[in-house]
Amino acid sequence: MKIKFSIVTITFNSEGTLRDTIESVLIQKYRPLQYIIQDGGSMDTTLCIAESYKDKFERENIELIIASEKDKGISDAFNKGISKADGDIIGIINSDDKLCESALEIISENYKKNIDIYSNTGGFGIDGMVSTLLGSALASPDKLFIGVIGDLAL
Repeated sequence: MKIKFSIVTITFNSEGTLRDTIESVLIQKYRPLQYIIQDGGSMDTTLCIAESYKDKFERENIELIIASEKDKGISDAFNKGISKADGDIIGIINSDDKLCESALEIISENYKKNIDIYSNTGGFGIDGMVSTLLGSALASPDKLFIGVIGDLAL
């Protein structure tokens, strides 16, 4: 059975950068994939931008969850997003970062079920770029949490 990825992006007034982040998730070919946008009550068009992608995510067979509520800061926002995730691997991509093409495929190919915590100290090259596979901490005994999907984010 294939592992499922849940990717969490937290946002707050991210209208200037969110489209690129969303597009970088949409180009991932790996499935099953869940994408969670956890917004902190943006006052700009962040939510409108996120909502405008619903049909694209459905066509790409990517589960999309968009939630907006006040939070107590970045850590609280991450926790709210992570609590909605049901993937085997939970990753975070900031609202001003982008995933490299095939990032999830590369991670899935290198993921070892017997390893609970990956470190961001090692690296490997992608298209000539030295990138870290995973930076992480364990979220729960049955899920791997990726602090940032290494430098597979640009």
